[in-house]
Amino acid sequence: MTSFSATAPLDCRSNALLDLSEKTIRNALATGALQPIATESTTLAERGFSFSVRWVSSLALKDRARVDTVTRKRPEFNPFLPPEPALTVAHLGSRHLVVLNKFPVIDHHLLIVTRAFEAQTAPLTPDDFRALATVIGAQGGLGFYNGGSVAGASQPHKHLQWVPEASLRADDGFASFSRGLDIQRTGEAQTKAELPWQHAFMSLADVDWCDAHGAGEKLQHAFETACRALALPSGADPMPPYNLLASRQWLLVVPRQFEKWQDVSVNALGYAGSLFVRSREQIERVRTEGPLSVLRAVGYPR
Repeated sequence: MTSFSATAPLDCRSNALLDLSEKTIRNALATGALQPIATESTTLAERGFSFSVRWVSSLALKDRARVDTVTRKRPEFNPFLPPEPALTVAHLGSRHLVVLNKFPVIDHHLLIVTRAFEAQTAPLTPDDFRALATVIGAQGGLGFYNGGSVAGASQPHKHLQWVPEASLRADDGFASFSRGLDIQRTGEAQTKAELPWQHAFMSLADVDWCDAHGAGEKLQHAFETACRALALPSGADPMPPYNLLASRQWLLVVPRQFEKWQDVSVNALGYAGSLFVRSREQIERVRTEGPLSVLRAVGYPR
């Protein structure tokens, strides 16, 4: 396991973290510590927006049990204290570890976990934002956070998450949701009229991603500005339920009021145009309702 310092971060042009996670993945697959969930996928389109919907492969019955393990809420069980050594990729500064998702549906899905227990409903700290900025700065991709079980979190121990650019199609929701917004309007919350749920986008065009400390401060400021626009108390403990998403271009905050639409659980990746269901029958219900209406139902309508 490698140690990265938050004050001397990964080079913003380096693939070191992905290379290290690839090595950890190979070893964890060989030992059985990593148990990917095989999925099939389809694309749903609505009002010019594209959504990727994944479901458990009908050919991989063992994966249904894995999904049950992920979604079963067990407050007494903490897989991050400590995380499995075989799944631990790196130290990230003094307060966080980078860990593989044990049951990934997306390749290279990484978790940024606090070393000591903090609640998933606790406010995000400067160290949290610095850790997230370190990973995004070095690898791009999409970072996200499920603020509590109502927002789709399956574990109560604080963990941010990250998926690589390759896991999100260019026309999926996060890119298309932010398309048409003014990337030069930094410091000001923006909304997109076509999105029927309460939300706030913040441009990150002025962030120097090679400076993890400064980038973390910019991320935190953008988050706090978005929360003010949504009347969310960013320092409350516990925080009200919300989803946070961040790329190198945009930060998005979405308040949440329900974990599920009917029996379909939605986490932050729903607001990046990526939904996960258990069966084809659920896909058909999402198709009939419309993905935008599903996301509106679990958020707050505008």
